[in-house]
Amino acid sequence: MKKTALVTGGAGGIGEAIVRRLCADSFTVVINYFSSEEKAKALSSELVLSGFDCFAVKADVSDEKQVEAMISQIVEKTGGIDVLVNNSGVALQKLFDLTSAEEWQKIQSVNLTGTFNCAKAVVPHMISGKYGRIINISSMWGQVGASCEVAYSSAKAGVIGLTKALAKELAPSGITVNCVSPGAVDTAMMKNFSEEEIAALCEEIPVGRLALPEEIAVAVAFFADEKTAYITGQNLGVNGGMVV
Repeated sequence: MKKTALVTGGAGGIGEAIVRRLCADSFTVVINYFSSEEKAKALSSELVLSGFDCFAVKADVSDEKQVEAMISQIVEKTGGIDVLVNNSGVALQKLFDLTSAEEWQKIQSVNLTGTFNCAKAVVPHMISGKYGRIINISSMWGQVGASCEVAYSSAKAGVIGLTKALAKELAPSGITVNCVSPGAVDTAMMKNFSEEEIAALCEEIPVGRLALPEEIAVAVAFFADEKTAYITGQNLGVNGGMVV
């Protein structure tokens, strides 16, 4: 029976690559979006025309009620959710003492609370089926911290902690919980940097370049595989050797 995967933030650079990879791996893929409706629906339409099973659903992952409604809609349409990829995220580059309480809360709400909301909503369905794969997207800055990104680093560190604790709790139910922590990835977010800044960054990366979104998707696909039942609570860094 075909398995269903939900990818939050599925219309973004990394999210799109994950959606395409899971479609290629024969999942029915649900693209969650909030503000990127046009991109999400265009991606879904393209994949459906290419013969894949895919559809888009709108929900703000930081809103518990919207998440619950989204999960109910997906379960009603597909029969269940086998794989959850918590990919939604927002970043903030700002000095700590200039970061407002509102900015702090937004970063936590999307990156960490959003992960909590989506996992909490799918877990009962996974437990009833005695099977599940939850894959959380963190960041190398969640591992080591980044200057001028305290809010983001804190939220992503929380995602890693959530992953490890939830993995222990859900292991007896046949559910694995793992994490992927990308380094610098060649997505639209990098447009905020000049060519000189990107070149300087690449000099700090042992492999000498930015990651491709498809390389993050490879790691996600690994954890999504049904054969990885004995791998749980792990954080896989995909950072070109910047954090080892």
